Amino acid sequence: MRHRGEARRPGETQSERTALSWQRTGLGVMAIAGLLGLRALEFSNPALLAVAGVTALAGLGVLGGLAPVRYRQVRRMLDAHGAGGPAPRLLAATTAAAVLAALAALIGILMLR
Repeated sequence: MRHRGEARRPGETQSERTALSWQRTGLGVMAIAGLLGLRALEFSNPALLAVAGVTALAGLGVLGGLAPVRYRQVRRMLDAHGAGGPAPRLLAATTAAAVLAALAALIGILMLR
């Protein structure tokens, strides 16, 4: 337990900040999916609804799969080495989800013109 005025160890909050940033990414992807789904229902567009569903699955993948794995990974690295490390596969998967969300938004814009 830390007492008042006691200095924090370097990297002590790194895992929490990392987890929050991954959660924000997943929530952003889910928000795009929700907006696309709303538009799909308003315009009775089943193709756009399918795009929204795929985007929502990508967001759920980040929130329910990638973010918790990365959090545990950073915690283990901090406990063992005092510093976090890269996770190229997880970062690539999360980047792919964000790019998918951007493409889905573009598709939604183009379909509703």
